[in-house]
Amino acid sequence: MRARLCSLVATLLIALPAAAQPCAEKIILYWQAFPAGGESDLSARHQQLVLKKKCPAIETIIQYKPGAGGGLLWMQLNQLPGDGSNIAGINLPHIVLQPMEGTVQYKADEVTPVYWFHYTPDALVVAESSPIKSFQDFVRAAKAEPAKISLGGSGLNSANHMAHERLNSVFGLKTTYVPFKGTGDMTTAVIGGHVQGAMSYTAFAINNKGKVRALAVAMEKRHPLLPDVPTFRELGTDWVDGAYRGIGVPKSTPPEARKRLSDLWAALNADPQMKELAAKSGFELVDVGMDKMDAFMRDKLRVYTDAGKRMGLGK
Repeated sequence: MRARLCSLVATLLIALPAAAQPCAEKIILYWQAFPAGGESDLSARHQQLVLKKKCPAIETIIQYKPGAGGGLLWMQLNQLPGDGSNIAGINLPHIVLQPMEGTVQYKADEVTPVYWFHYTPDALVVAESSPIKSFQDFVRAAKAEPAKISLGGSGLNSANHMAHERLNSVFGLKTTYVPFKGTGDMTTAVIGGHVQGAMSYTAFAINNKGKVRALAVAMEKRHPLLPDVPTFRELGTDWVDGAYRGIGVPKSTPPEARKRLSDLWAALNADPQMKELAAKSGFELVDVGMDKMDAFMRDKLRVYTDAGKRMGLGK
């Protein structure tokens, strides 16, 4: 009995580090679909930092390939080597809406997600210097001069674009959407007054506090870092939505490599340092790994395909 117990303990001690620490075997090339300075870049930097702590022998090299609202990278994702070392930042609803619009050369089912790690709720913001101080001020200004107010956003047929169309539809407005390559470019335009505001995310409002003013957030309840900002529900509409961020791989990546990356990103999300970084930056952590992926994607494809049709896509 004692011999069997000792054998079991030894087996557990050998197996535990491998299970708890699914470190990659190579350098990770982490491709970004948007320019440096936006939410996707910030989240990748957080992951790079925590990954180095958990897997000291691994170098995570962040590469940028922006364009077409993220579509440039996603069109080329399956051309990268599927060796488990190439991963790409991916976004919902972007990868559903863009193929519906028809100007990108990829389809939603050609993108292979392995983990969705966080969610950023929609937020309507203006520059801190703006005379618009509240959502009610914004509605009055937009109705007084239809089409004059321009709102920036990250890319065409993106979460920001979808939220903008929803804003106009729900509140009977005619504001103009101005797409930027990414949030980094948009920030300069909003603060500099080149656009009157932005349909962005809570993370944008939090990371630029003192430079921009949030007017409303698409959350179940008010954000703890934006306690004075009402939710859209408080303003009379059942709007709880935003963007999901995750990692995808080339389709040629073997199942065991996909699983290892999924487990590794789950370990990053569970790390206390990651939780702290996410909370400070306005990111809502979610955990959708390979075990939940099929059901999650079926649901999101249905939801965002319906939303795309309401935007006039896919005709």
